[in-house]
Amino acid sequence: MITSIDQLNPNEIYSYADYMTWQFTERIELLKGYFRLMAAPNRYHQTVSGSLHREFSNYFKGKPCRVFHAPFDVKLVKNAEGKTDKEIYTVVQPDICVICDRSKLDTQGCLGSPDLIIEIVSQSSTKTDVKDKFALYQENGVLEYWIVRPSENTVEQFYLENEKYVFKATYVKEDSICPVLFPDLVVNLEEVFEE
Repeated sequence: MITSIDQLNPNEIYSYADYMTWQFTERIELLKGYFRLMAAPNRYHQTVSGSLHREFSNYFKGKPCRVFHAPFDVKLVKNAEGKTDKEIYTVVQPDICVICDRSKLDTQGCLGSPDLIIEIVSQSSTKTDVKDKFALYQENGVLEYWIVRPSENTVEQFYLENEKYVFKATYVKEDSICPVLFPDLVVNLEEVFEE
């Protein structure tokens, strides 16, 4: 039994079955079997996350889609059918995700791709969110991806077309943004980025 993150080998590939047995308090993700330690978010990150989560939660009240925020396990598998915990090697904890197919929800989180994911970038997560997770989300069919940069008060919006992400726009604090998937949801970024 692994009770300390120091017992993990950074060169070893782990599965979700391994992940579920670990007995330590640090937050981690598995990216194609390799673990990644997650730093605690700062206050402004949490403010932005809370504002976005509130906007989406209010919009989806009484609708079939569900909104979740970290920590919430999303097990990314191209074809979830028949996959056991030992066959799952990617487990992420997006800052915010929207899941419209409730059959993907299980007691541990989500098995399969959410419809929309929002990652709020910090200094320690820039490479992971902008490069690694971008590729993972694209590869696994996440239909829309937002990269939020609180230090710059911007949101980059991407949507999936022909299995590749298409860049829609970069939005600044003075803008409003609508998800491609939910065009009648208007998010006022001035309220999201207010300190």
